[in-house]
Amino acid sequence: MLLYTDIFTGDELLSDVYPVGEKFDGVLWEVKGKWIVKGSVDVDIGANPSAEGGDDEGVEDGAERVVDIVDSFRLQEQPSYSKKDLQVFLKGYMQKLLPKLSAERATKFKANAQEAVKYVLGKVKDLQFFLGESLSADGAMVFAYYEDGATDPTFLYFSDGLKEVKC
Repeated sequence: MLLYTDIFTGDELLSDVYPVGEKFDGVLWEVKGKWIVKGSVDVDIGANPSAEGGDDEGVEDGAERVVDIVDSFRLQEQPSYSKKDLQVFLKGYMQKLLPKLSAERATKFKANAQEAVKYVLGKVKDLQFFLGESLSADGAMVFAYYEDGATDPTFLYFSDGLKEVKC
């Protein structure tokens, strides 16, 4: 299994369990999340509570609905950003990221990063913002949005800010 960690903070942000779609020559990764039920234990012992004089109402078992990616990687939701604030964050992040890239990758990154940033900025009103577990503002930000009619979120990652780690 491969984990993808933030190159600045070391926070785990993604794994290869989730299929990745690339946008803008791989500058952005798009990953589909899924709502799941966590903590629910459904044990069927074959009894019919109403026939045995019991209560057939469900018992609160601590189950909760979570998004798989948010839960698995302990992503921390942040307050919304304005378009201007997000633009400032992305500009600073890109400036920190560029020196970390190889010369070949930096050329591809420069050619496609502007379009990727425009894409993210164009969705600013629909985005949820997440930081890794450390809550470090120096690290990558993960963005989530819901496509038209979708019930599950789609996550966006700047792939060059991720480091592949084998487990």
